[in-house]
Amino acid sequence: MLFRLIYDDALAHGSYLIGCQRTGEAVLVDPARDVDRYFALAAAEDLRLVAGVETHIHADYLSGMRELGERGCRLYVSGEGGPDWNYRWLGQRAGGGRYGATELRDGDRFEVGNIRFRALHTPGHTPEHLCYTVTDAGGGADAPMGVLTGDFVFVGDVGRPDLLESAAGIVGAMEPAARDLARSMRTFAGLEEYLQVWPAHGAGSACGKDLGAIPQSTVGYEKRFNGAVRASGDEAEFVRSILAGQPEPPPYFARMKRENRDGPAVLGALPEPTKMVCGAIPGDAVLVDCRPWDRFRAGHRPGSINAPLDRQFITTVGSYIEPGRPIVLIAAGQDIVPAVRGLVRVGLDSVVGVVDPEELTGATSSIEEISVAEASRRLESRKARLLDVRRRGEFEEGHAGGAEHMPHVRMAEHLGAIGPEEAVMCLCRSGKRSARACGFLRAHGRSPVNVAGGFQAWEAAGLPVD
Repeated sequence: MLFRLIYDDALAHGSYLIGCQRTGEAVLVDPARDVDRYFALAAAEDLRLVAGVETHIHADYLSGMRELGERGCRLYVSGEGGPDWNYRWLGQRAGGGRYGATELRDGDRFEVGNIRFRALHTPGHTPEHLCYTVTDAGGGADAPMGVLTGDFVFVGDVGRPDLLESAAGIVGAMEPAARDLARSMRTFAGLEEYLQVWPAHGAGSACGKDLGAIPQSTVGYEKRFNGAVRASGDEAEFVRSILAGQPEPPPYFARMKRENRDGPAVLGALPEPTKMVCGAIPGDAVLVDCRPWDRFRAGHRPGSINAPLDRQFITTVGSYIEPGRPIVLIAAGQDIVPAVRGLVRVGLDSVVGVVDPEELTGATSSIEEISVAEASRRLESRKARLLDVRRRGEFEEGHAGGAEHMPHVRMAEHLGAIGPEEAVMCLCRSGKRSARACGFLRAHGRSPVNVAGGFQAWEAAGLPVD
């Protein structure tokens, strides 16, 4: 058996390529939408990608399952969860007809080559969530080696049960989901302790709050050291603790959830943006400036948002851009394809053009950056508001005295509360998220200032903390 983790740092998301080397067939688990890279990896291992498997309807990125189906792969998806959370696109192949799909229920089994899979219904993170045990029958095994846990059990955490309410807006959903999650832990507790745990996310994902950075674990280790797993024995305490301190989901999560259920648009090939000069940029285009923050703040075209190609890229573009609008990148040659991949993973497909940063003209807008000492002086003299753009849990643990909480992923919702001429200062942990918030606010006609060094520098300077 061949087993490969394909990890996306920007999404903190893991897909898995599992191949039977005897038959040359391979399956892909929890794929993202730009599937060409998976086919290339399979071919490099002398394998044919013949099937796709999904643990649940994802909220943080667009699934690649439909793309696999368009290329003739067999699809295995959950049939659990009830009519509201069944896959609605299985009968909508682009050329007509139905995809070759199997809807699985608890205990169902299937094989790809000599690799055997068994589905386990583990609701809580989502109603339809399935895990899969994996057995290498081709290697002579008659018991599973590990379990693909999706967003059920992570290394050090479990999947958050609040997203149907906090992201998708289904009022009253989170507490019943948390109780479902606690009960699903009994399924996990019944697994053999030697089984490897292969989750769909690692540290940095918004699908949990305390995910570890180690890519895999074992059932026994998580039962012993995962605080959320240990707490599940007391359902009332588990519900309280699992719902407390969850980070605000980015606003695009609701759209991802809906589109993954109803059917993402068929992507096919990656968009190929046209090289253009600034004078040819469409008037209704969103400008995504991929340059480093220092270059962007020194001078950029009015209306641009700043989205360097770091781990915040997808969260930034997903939170700040509405789908359907034409997008023009300001990016160097080596950054174009990674930027396009990041955009299409959250359904931002209209990437029409790219401008080389060295040919950037009309860079007449700039953003001020100040020290924490200066920010404190302006706040004390009431010359500016201080906006803490970190997650709620970070803010509640401690924040600059007098700061207001406005998480950067939800900044669009707060635009109406910030006057066009009002002076505002943005502060995060280190200065990176606040920089993205400043770029967004400036693009929408506000007057932001970035606080360099963030809350770390504020604390180090001994300034007031609440």
